[in-house]
Amino acid sequence: MAEMSPSAPHTTDVLVVGAGPTGLLLAGDLAEAGLSVTLLEARPHKISNLSRALVVHARALEQFDARGIADEVVKMGHPIDRLALFERLQLDPSRLPSRYPYVLFIPQYEVERVLERRARDAGVTFVYDAKVVGVDQDTNGVTARAVAGRDADPDGPHSTYRASYLVGTDGVHSTIRHAIGLPFPGQSILSSLILADLKLDRAPDRPFTVNAVPDGFALLTEMGDNTYRLTGWNRHHQLPDDAPLDVEEIKELLRLNFGTDYGITDVRWKSRFHSDERQAPAYRVGRVFLAGDAAHVHSPAGAMGMNTGLQDAANLSWKLVAVLRDGADDRLLDTYQAERHAVGKLVLRMSGTLVRTALLHGPAARLLRAAAGTILSNVRPLADKAAAMISGIGIAYRTPRGAHKLTGRRAPDVRLAEGRLNKLQRGGKFVLITPAGQEADAALPDHVVRAHWTSDRRRTTALVRPDGYFCWATEKPDDAAALRAALTTWAGPLSQRV
Repeated sequence: MAEMSPSAPHTTDVLVVGAGPTGLLLAGDLAEAGLSVTLLEARPHKISNLSRALVVHARALEQFDARGIADEVVKMGHPIDRLALFERLQLDPSRLPSRYPYVLFIPQYEVERVLERRARDAGVTFVYDAKVVGVDQDTNGVTARAVAGRDADPDGPHSTYRASYLVGTDGVHSTIRHAIGLPFPGQSILSSLILADLKLDRAPDRPFTVNAVPDGFALLTEMGDNTYRLTGWNRHHQLPDDAPLDVEEIKELLRLNFGTDYGITDVRWKSRFHSDERQAPAYRVGRVFLAGDAAHVHSPAGAMGMNTGLQDAANLSWKLVAVLRDGADDRLLDTYQAERHAVGKLVLRMSGTLVRTALLHGPAARLLRAAAGTILSNVRPLADKAAAMISGIGIAYRTPRGAHKLTGRRAPDVRLAEGRLNKLQRGGKFVLITPAGQEADAALPDHVVRAHWTSDRRRTTALVRPDGYFCWATEKPDDAAALRAALTTWAGPLSQRV
């Protein structure tokens, strides 16, 4: 672990601030591509086991698969093939068109362990106890000033870091967002949420147990060592975050939702918190980017927060590599704002609708909610679309008028003549898919893999980005000029790495 040194400015290609899942995935991607990366974290070197996120959705698992770490993550979690959102509304992820047709329940800190190890193995420089107190940028790069410890004097001794680009992944209270002058408009939508780690005398029937009732909801997740994480809300206990939380209130929440408190033998840790709904107006300001909770925060409904941050990282990392390593135009980085800000807004709308529906009160409202839940759960096209959107599988990016119908859509992990698509993507590769027996005329740089459809009937030529989305496609067999233009736009000039 690097030590802060006021007398030795540190220079790196990309500076990442915040060692949560978003920052760790991003830093690991950049370092695996050969860039120098420094990751600053205000906390001491200790991954907290008090994190709130507990769900990894199918699209995030697909991203992990493209990095060779999905199997390890899945082994540590509990796959669930039903997702209960509120009264009578259950989604069925088992029908998702993915290698991961389920919801994986796994503590965030376990995901962070895997991502941190990957980043360290790739050569990321970690600096802990480093709080950023200032950011300046010019036409050539970004300079950040950091002090030792979150409570250190901002005007005291500091270390200086210089990078071509900086990415703030430092959470809802982002110092980077504040330093570049961006507001964080929105509101608190759910107060007095309960979070607690419990020892139970009687184990629930399943590793993950969830229920929602008219006056609240609760979920229990097995954490190992006979410990369970409780997350829940009780309409009858609406108190400030700093209000005491006693065992009786926790027992009441459990009985309200499950009819039993499971015989609590110990409360190892407990907290009360609130949930915000906010989004920064921009994800890029010059050479500084925001990702994850620094850019957007959502209600816990649908468990989309951490997963959206991981998709931010997957979207931005290859674009930084394309610009810094492969010579792509800096304007490629503007597509991060265009694509991910729209997705953040969509996720805010989806999670906000879910939580507001769950909080409907009164007989008429509850009847309407139950009817809506029944319809959405039982009308298969609607249920499948809802599951696809919440899982991230169904999210696509907007494309220019006239673009091929595949452009902007997620590329499924199809089997090609050379192997599975996700495996071919490992190492941050583009994949150029052509019809069987056909070779592209364009000379390909070494970060673009050639592949072929297995069916002779597929005549489409398509370019898949490292984050698993189609960025260009054509049905024309001899569209070499368009292919060269697409490769130059997305992967950098062909002369760079041939």
